[in-house]
Amino acid sequence: MGGWDAYNVTEDADLGFRLARFGYRSTTFASTTFEEAPARFGGWLRQRSRWMKGWMQTWSVHMRQPRRLWKEAGAKGFLTLNTIIGGNVLTALTFPVLVIDMALRSLEGAGSEFCAGTVTPLHLTTIAAGFVSTIVVGLMGLARRGQLRQGWILALTPIYWACLSIAAWRALYQLLSEPYRWEKTEHGLSPQIRSAAASRTPERDEETCDAVFRPQSALKY
Repeated sequence: MGGWDAYNVTEDADLGFRLARFGYRSTTFASTTFEEAPARFGGWLRQRSRWMKGWMQTWSVHMRQPRRLWKEAGAKGFLTLNTIIGGNVLTALTFPVLVIDMALRSLEGAGSEFCAGTVTPLHLTTIAAGFVSTIVVGLMGLARRGQLRQGWILALTPIYWACLSIAAWRALYQLLSEPYRWEKTEHGLSPQIRSAAASRTPERDEETCDAVFRPQSALKY
């Protein structure tokens, strides 16, 4: 597929589109993952900044030749790159711009004049649609996992979006100043992970490694 771009800090996004351009298809299957999410805001911000920067790199690389991308990945691949990758980045970058614009307009023309503006209804509709879709998807996921009692956290979606905007603008700055800096995500911070690691013994770790790697030792290359 032309190799692996070692300078892209979200290599899975780049590889996904390389696969698509070579005619491969990606699918998902029902499974449970126990990957630990960042437990502190600093770690979360660095992780999201890296993701945003990598998406910017992925979009920039694959959109260098739009016609070739359309020919190789097709209309679906072309639209997916610009909607999922480019759209996520653009939304995060423009969210604070929309909020500030609406705040200034509300101060300039209070009350009905603000709501009657030509651009304001579009801004309000866009932000409301984003909030509603995010909350609905979150509630669907919580319902499937039997965790609806945690649904109150979705009321903080506007704050979360603001944090994503901070990460996006930080990523844009890094893209221009230090594009290849890789801020690794720190794991092993949650009490569950620490207690599980403390309960392990060398014998159990060795058994686990044997179970994983022994079948592969019989393969012939």
